[in-house]
Amino acid sequence: MNLSNGRVWPYAIGASIIFIFGACVATIVVANTLPVEKSDTYMMGYHEADAKANEILEAAVEFNNNYKIEYISDKLDLQNSIIKYRVSDLDSNPVNDAEIKIVITRPNNHKYDQELNNPKVQNGIYSFDSIKLEQEGRWDVMAKVTIGKLQRFYNVKADTRESKIIEY
Repeated sequence: MNLSNGRVWPYAIGASIIFIFGACVATIVVANTLPVEKSDTYMMGYHEADAKANEILEAAVEFNNNYKIEYISDKLDLQNSIIKYRVSDLDSNPVNDAEIKIVITRPNNHKYDQELNNPKVQNGIYSFDSIKLEQEGRWDVMAKVTIGKLQRFYNVKADTRESKIIEY
């Protein structure tokens, strides 16, 4: 059989269409097996955070006009991490009546989330009980700080491999 007389093109086009269709199906199957996590930067879904973006920013500005908050924890450790915050007014007087809720999570994965409540408070320093982290690497430490009617989200990225933190 002589394939140079033009009969090879219909087979090549048919094979190309089947290959492209198969690649599309494989992409969809693989994409559905990968975990997709919603953003929770403000301890809420990204749709809710987007709808309340102006309120969140205005509340943070109002909080910052009255209070300061600092993440003062030592380096995160797999076996013994103690999360600490210092809350003070603008004159550096300690504030002992803040309510702080903490969520420690891996970026884009909620499997190892830990929620911390009921810190010990001494002279404006809020210390949470020691926790154990499941994996080495970067962790997001998200705090919601409420003092009276004022509220602020204070989030940092910390790593078990280094002591540097990044506020976001």
